[in-house]
Amino acid sequence: MKIRIVPALEDNYMYLLIDEKSKTCAAVDPVEPKKIQEAVKEENVELTSVLTTHHHWDHAGGNDKLIELMGKKTVYGGDDRIGALTNKVQHGDKFQIGELDIECLFTPCHTSGHICYFVNNKEKTQPAVFTETKQRSNHETTIPSTIEEELLYNPFMRVGVESLQKKVGGSDEIDTMGKLREAKNSFKPPQHKI
Repeated sequence: MKIRIVPALEDNYMYLLIDEKSKTCAAVDPVEPKKIQEAVKEENVELTSVLTTHHHWDHAGGNDKLIELMGKKTVYGGDDRIGALTNKVQHGDKFQIGELDIECLFTPCHTSGHICYFVNNKEKTQPAVFTETKQRSNHETTIPSTIEEELLYNPFMRVGVESLQKKVGGSDEIDTMGKLREAKNSFKPPQHKI
């Protein structure tokens, strides 16, 4: 498996998940379709599908245009609000991109229809987890990471930690998740001068 990171907008990423054996790939959250089209061409692979994590414009906003540019593709997602959706998925659904195994994980926090895609190769030696930390503001990649690493520093995965609950004024895990989500809606990272 090869993962090509494609920066998008000012603070986001798109990805190509490439099965190197079959030379097929999926685009993840292709908000800037022309960049995806260029990356597919550079990698000399065939785009067969789109994996959409959620319906917000900065993730799903390029789906329709990508289909217009590159022809009919299978578009996966967990929400009817996703543009060009052909295959609505739910927790536990499994499918393949070439020889890559994809498992859908229903993670309704950011949006009510949010899906994460757990990707692995046949040998189960290359699982991938994607996240963003402060590194993005320094134009550094933040992925891949592991679940173990995320449990150490990702506040959304630490809502049961008492010190985090106190920091955000949460009374329990659900309240803490809500307060974190509310804070993230208006969060802007500090601008660093280079």
